Amino acid sequence: MDALVEDFAARRPGGLEGAYALWSRLFFSVARHALADDARAEDCVHDALLRVWRAPNRFEGNRAMLKAYLVASVRNESLAMLRSQTRRDARELKAVRLVPETEIEPPSVDPVEAQRVRAALAKLPEEQRIAIERAYYGNKTHVQIAEELGIPLGTIKSRIAMAMRKLQAELALTGEGRA
Repeated sequence: MDALVEDFAARRPGGLEGAYALWSRLFFSVARHALADDARAEDCVHDALLRVWRAPNRFEGNRAMLKAYLVASVRNESLAMLRSQTRRDARELKAVRLVPETEIEPPSVDPVEAQRVRAALAKLPEEQRIAIERAYYGNKTHVQIAEELGIPLGTIKSRIAMAMRKLQAELALTGEGRA
C-alpha cells in the first residue's frame, strides 16, 4: 500500500496534508464548477475534507481510489451546499412575500370631492349619518355600532343601507352640475 494511502487510512495528519497537496487544485476545480464562486468553493473543499477526515469509516484502497473518493466527497459537498442555498433562497423569497409593504402611499383625496361628501353627509338624518360615520370613518363593524348605540343590529344595517342610497343619489345630483 502507498504511504499516502496508509497515512490517510490511519488518520495520520500527513495523509490529509499529502492528499491536499497533491489534488487541491482538482478539488477546488470540482467545487468551483458546481458552485460558481471561489470563496464558496474553498469553503466546500475545506468542509468536504474535514467531513471525510472525521468520518468513522476507514478508507481502504489505492492512491487512485483515494483520489476518486475525495473528489466524489467534494462534489457531494458542493451539491449539498447548492441544495442548502436553494432552500434558503426559497425561504427568504417566501418571507419577503409575507412582509407587508410599510411605505404604502395613502390615497390622494380630492378636496372638492371631500367637500361634496361632507355636504351630502350633512343632509342625512342624524341616525343615518352617525351610523355611516362610525362604520366608514370609525372603522367599526355593524355589530360594534349596534352595541355602542344600544340599537338592534338589523336597525343599524337598515340605516347604513338607506344612508348609502341617499348619499349615492345626492352625489350623483351634485356631480351632474360639475361637468
